[in-house]
Amino acid sequence: QVQLVESGGGLVQPGGSLTLSCAAAGSILRFVAMGWYRQAPGKQREFVALISTGGTATYAESVKGRFTISRDTTKNTLSLQMSSLKLEDTAVYYCNAHDFSDHWGQGTQVTVSA
Repeated sequence: QVQLVESGGGLVQPGGSLTLSCAAAGSILRFVAMGWYRQAPGKQREFVALISTGGTATYAESVKGRFTISRDTTKNTLSLQMSSLKLEDTAVYYCNAHDFSDHWGQGTQVTVSA
């Protein structure tokens, strides 16, 4: 039933910006938290950012100050604004939503390359 679809990934130069979106089928108000995770080749999936129902945002140290997570409860979307992108930001980015369990999107590729 829960459907999460990421979009916005692509190729960007170091120092550039990119915004990812996650569209949910239905109200996102039912999720106690939503977030972004990423997985680079040969690495474990890692936490990037999350936002609680109350709007409190939390970021991984590696992206703090560069990424901004937000959600639009009217459009039922979750966004991740990324700036000052680095080569190490290259990964597949996944949208996550939690109610009584975790739900995941299919992922969107972000490639940072000069």
